Amino acid sequence: MRSRVLATSVVCALLACFSPTAEAAVSDINASQISLPIVKTAEHPRYSRVVALADGAAEIVAALGYQKILVGRDIASTMPELKLIPIDETAMQVSAESVLSQHPDLVFIDSNTSPAAALSILRAAKIRLVMIPSAFTLADIYAKESLIAKTLGVPLAGKKLEAEVSSLKAPQTKIRVAFLYLRGTASIYLIGGPGSGADSILKADGFIDVGAANLKNPFNALTAEELIKLQPDVLLLMTKGLASVGGINGLVQLPGIAETPAGQHKRVVTVDDSLLLSFGPRTVPMAKALRPLILAAAKL
Repeated sequence: MRSRVLATSVVCALLACFSPTAEAAVSDINASQISLPIVKTAEHPRYSRVVALADGAAEIVAALGYQKILVGRDIASTMPELKLIPIDETAMQVSAESVLSQHPDLVFIDSNTSPAAALSILRAAKIRLVMIPSAFTLADIYAKESLIAKTLGVPLAGKKLEAEVSSLKAPQTKIRVAFLYLRGTASIYLIGGPGSGADSILKADGFIDVGAANLKNPFNALTAEELIKLQPDVLLLMTKGLASVGGINGLVQLPGIAETPAGQHKRVVTVDDSLLLSFGPRTVPMAKALRPLILAAAKL
């Protein structure tokens, strides 16, 4: 499941960084409102025209302080500052023609970059393609950012971004959170387990991911029996996932939801789909914004 499909320190400051939905019980983190941490160094990148097709790679290049060298980007890099940089994908398929028209001297790709025919065209044009590892946990972010920084020849900037990831530390609480992956229009109803991606974020934020603690698979079928056993205090969803089941009123109609503390009190926190599992430079700011929202929801 691709991260792109599937992404403040005090509550008063958060009022500018999340938008409440129509139901007061739901708090939503909007990706466009989470600032990108940008580091500054005196290093000069060895490339001047970069197309970043790897998931979230354009945001990493920008966070390293080199947005000016980007001439094309992936669809998952959604920060407002990049809106003028062309997206070189349509329906998750790379357009070789678009990339070639930008005359890049470097293209970042990952295992999800397709189709293979488009990549073959780029290779035939003697453009350097660099494969970036996918990231599914907080611990993976640095490897992804470090390789991009090393390729660009700006290792000091990479080190500064590493410090951003290590800054995410929170005291442990007893609040039980369940991550639900929902696509009601496609009849997909899943509970996140170990390896869902959300588990590493919730752990770093000091919460108990009850799915990760009790289930076997990264994503497990949502059943009333399973959810009632988990008894989450708060539910974490993607923004479009909640909308796909009819909002919070539709959510509590799903099997087992109303039999949990989270469902009974309508304690729900949502995060923009492009941001929650993106595992890039905005993940840490998002996680820092997420913690007080879950803490507040647990008290409802």
